[in-house]
Amino acid sequence: MNQDTICALATASGVGAIGVIRVSGNDALEIVQKCFKGKTLAQQPSHTIHYGYIVDRQEAGGRNQESEMMFNEKSLSPIAYCLQPEIIDEVMVSIFKAPKSFTTEDSVEIAFHGSPYIGKKILEILIKNGARMAKAGEFTMRAFMNGRIDLSQAESIADLIASENEASRKVAMQQLKGGISQEIAQLREQLLNFTSLIELELDFSEEDVEFADRTAMKTLLSAIHHKLSDLKESFQYGNAIKNGVEVAIIGKPNAGKSTLLNALLKEERAIVSNIAGTTRDTIEEVLHIEGTAFRFIDTAGIRDTADEIEAIGVQKAKEKIASAKILLYLFDEIDSTAEEVISFVKEFWRKDLHIILLNNKIDLNAGDLESEFLQKIKSELVPDFSHIILGISAKDNTNIEILKQELSDYVQSLKTDENNVVITNQRHYEALQKSLDAIQRVEEAIAHHIQTEFLAYELRTALEYLGEISGEFTNDEVLGNIFANFCIGK
Repeated sequence: MNQDTICALATASGVGAIGVIRVSGNDALEIVQKCFKGKTLAQQPSHTIHYGYIVDRQEAGGRNQESEMMFNEKSLSPIAYCLQPEIIDEVMVSIFKAPKSFTTEDSVEIAFHGSPYIGKKILEILIKNGARMAKAGEFTMRAFMNGRIDLSQAESIADLIASENEASRKVAMQQLKGGISQEIAQLREQLLNFTSLIELELDFSEEDVEFADRTAMKTLLSAIHHKLSDLKESFQYGNAIKNGVEVAIIGKPNAGKSTLLNALLKEERAIVSNIAGTTRDTIEEVLHIEGTAFRFIDTAGIRDTADEIEAIGVQKAKEKIASAKILLYLFDEIDSTAEEVISFVKEFWRKDLHIILLNNKIDLNAGDLESEFLQKIKSELVPDFSHIILGISAKDNTNIEILKQELSDYVQSLKTDENNVVITNQRHYEALQKSLDAIQRVEEAIAHHIQTEFLAYELRTALEYLGEISGEFTNDEVLGNIFANFCIGK
């Protein structure tokens, strides 16, 4: 790890009441002291805050030892100012001495009046005195490299910063506290014990002995297989919590899609007109329902059209269907046929798509749930296609709250009851999948009495992929990709 002392603005850019600059490294206290007028920081206890001034010595002229001595907290008069280095700002400085800091290095945080100009000026002075600007995520990377946190905890910090709702905050905090790390550590320890015995068998291969009880090993592998599968399956829920759920609103022109979007948002976001084909492009808005972010996408009405612009809108609508996790298909018994609805579901249905059929305009057709129209749809689609049929009136807001509850219930249904740890990271998901594949190959090898060398190789593979999650096995390219997504100053 580079021993440079780094600095960066830790608060959001822009004007604010207070700004904070972080400094970390072996020379952090010395560098800050060069531009800090107040107490001698190196002599102060760790985790204390001190009042003083940031000054720029290099821009002051005509100073002498006497004028330096005159500068103290009791002589800050207008006359004294002219004799001293230029005062940049009145600050509070917090010190955190190694190893009891976020990075485990000596660290300093400078709280200044939240002017972007002042923040920029302080950073320039720190750099002139020996620090350098931190790269994205470099503070957290140092915490990882110095053993303060593991890689999954480092990633959870970025998730915590990016959290936009209570559910994503809780999941990120759970991982920051080591939830996934503890699970992985237990699995690796169990696997490592058997791997060691298998490796020992290789050393005594000529004597044809078994140190690893194959029956006990089968039992352990089965338990690990179940745990890995459970963790992997939690990703669908975790991804929804972290990134939100994409919901495509689809239907024929003039089915009420824009009216539904407005009803969900409780504002006039989309233009509503009796003229079919009003929506030519997609309109996207985010709505939080019970802690989960849903990204609603109002699309162009799906139909064959000679209008070039509308045709582009229809194509975009189909692309949104392909990427969506939930599809709200609007129809009504006046302008649609049961065959049209059935054909649509069969064309776009896929295993990972949750379709909700919305029989709109029940204010006009009375919303008879036992009508021949709806019964025909149900008989054709059940049980081959998972779907829900809900009667609504987007115009009158009828059953809109029930629809919102259905959306929330669907997300909650993704959560596995057996596991409190939730996977939210794509990298973790892929590592779990690869480790699970290796475990399955070991199980098959034991069942077919395949030689020990193969068992040892696959067990090491499983251990390596599990180690990638916590960072025990990684490389500079992976680390670069992870921390490049952090903000500067964290």
